[in-house]
Amino acid sequence: MIGRLAPVTKALEIGGAMAAMRKTRSTNLPAPYLKRLSVREDASLGGDYPFNLPWLDGDFSLDFVTPVTIIVGENGTGKSTLIEAVAALCGYDEAGGGKGYRPLDHSRAVDRSGALLASALRAAWLPKVTAGWFFRAESFFSVARFLDEAARDAHAAPPDFLSWSHGEGFVRFFEERMSRQGIYFLDEPESALSPKRQLELLRLLHQIQETASAQIIMATHSPILMAVPGARLLEITRGGLIETELRQTRHFRLYQDFTSDPEDFVDRALRDEI
Repeated sequence: MIGRLAPVTKALEIGGAMAAMRKTRSTNLPAPYLKRLSVREDASLGGDYPFNLPWLDGDFSLDFVTPVTIIVGENGTGKSTLIEAVAALCGYDEAGGGKGYRPLDHSRAVDRSGALLASALRAAWLPKVTAGWFFRAESFFSVARFLDEAARDAHAAPPDFLSWSHGEGFVRFFEERMSRQGIYFLDEPESALSPKRQLELLRLLHQIQETASAQIIMATHSPILMAVPGARLLEITRGGLIETELRQTRHFRLYQDFTSDPEDFVDRALRDEI
């Protein structure tokens, strides 16, 4: 069970976040800023999760060559853990939010695998731009509530993402936050978005990919969001991260199979033949 931070702790976290924002540097260089992720020479792999992920070994490395990088894969392959680890490596809390914020109390958290994995990784930057946001769908409302309360404590107007419907709040958040230079981590942002809302996010991601104004590292199950033109699409498997294209992903083929003949697809699915 995750509790909320005490007022004093919250004040300290708000102060830390404001200090981090003051230290943020802008650059005229285009994204991506995070160039490479690799395993530390002194890392101890194997043993318990997440250090025993099949694709993680001493030779693991991941190069970022486009402003938008999209990671796909089945549940349990470790894609969300990887996103969380990179975000933690850049100074973000596992629960999500902006750099320097700690919106949730982790003292009783059971799973902190992403933060643990971060200790085994190293990052290469050019330049080092770590301002941005870590978006996690499951903690969005806790983080949004934290932002509202923090703004009120500072006698400022709250961002008020919670006054909108679930999907509208997500899209409004993306439009407001990702208009700024920085690095953004999105873990399955489609979870509360209708297909139409996913198209709005697709347009925003396409704009970022075209202008190289920010860096996006996203894990998703949505074929719509996988279709960002020019983005690098990686599939995470037991053997590692493999570059792929939309039509080759299992997600796309499954949806294509469904739309070509929904009745036959459902009939085969109910017989567990898919």
